[in-house]
Amino acid sequence: MTLSFKSALLPSMLAISLALGACQDASVSTDVNIQSVDTNVSTADADMEHNNATLAKASEMSAEEQMIENLERYRWTLLDIDDKSGGAVITTLVDIKNQVTLLFKQNQGYNTLNYGVGCNTMSASYEVQDHMLKTEDSMSAKMLCENLNKAENLLDTLMQGTSEISVTEGENPVLTQVTSNAVTLTWKGRLTSQAKYDGKGETVFWAVNANKVACADNSSEMCLQVKSVTYNDQGIKVSEGKWSAFNGEIDGYQHDGKHDEVLRLQRYQLDSDENAEGEAYAYVLDAVIESSVVE
Repeated sequence: MTLSFKSALLPSMLAISLALGACQDASVSTDVNIQSVDTNVSTADADMEHNNATLAKASEMSAEEQMIENLERYRWTLLDIDDKSGGAVITTLVDIKNQVTLLFKQNQGYNTLNYGVGCNTMSASYEVQDHMLKTEDSMSAKMLCENLNKAENLLDTLMQGTSEISVTEGENPVLTQVTSNAVTLTWKGRLTSQAKYDGKGETVFWAVNANKVACADNSSEMCLQVKSVTYNDQGIKVSEGKWSAFNGEIDGYQHDGKHDEVLRLQRYQLDSDENAEGEAYAYVLDAVIESSVVE
């Protein structure tokens, strides 16, 4: 924040009686200038303390902790896959690579790996040591994915056990993962909303109808049909809003038109520089907590 002050105007010394007033005005001006300098110094000191704290935190972290923190900053999408063993049928993943995702998260203090192909979200606890990624205790919802079942099962198999990982950092980071059975997966990273907007989002719940609706009257563009849902502290649904058209995007969510769903979202308020399209918030999928097939 830049502070600006109006300079004090010294009165013209036309008479001795005005000299005292001039001195008084000069004294006020000096005080204001001192205050301005003090404010700037305080701001600089605060910035320096913040930077020093950041550097101190980084210096206290192990190499593994720093790698995990960096991995958590991105949502990873499959870029390529190569099977040198000749064993796995990888074309099922190559054909849908743009919807194959990987996310490193903290869940109640535990490192959790979330991954999926656009249907169920699978998860496993993980640890990183000496560039080796080890996963265990895999779990998943059991929603039938029809033509995605084969790809989902293959991805779940590849994510199990131990893999060697490396990250090429930069504006477009790349994660390379070599599994124990010689399959190499290459992932491209995109900043998560939490990293992009530098803070925690607000948790909200939305019901999403399987059927889309027109975005506006006489509009050919179709939008998601959503309504807010409220739960109490015991997780019991206590109220629902009215259906409305949502003309925006939910990062990480893929609408298939076959399921009525309830989503847990993270909502981030956008700065004025970021909402050029008039959007006040960015929405990111946290989890699908209810899903039912529409007959």
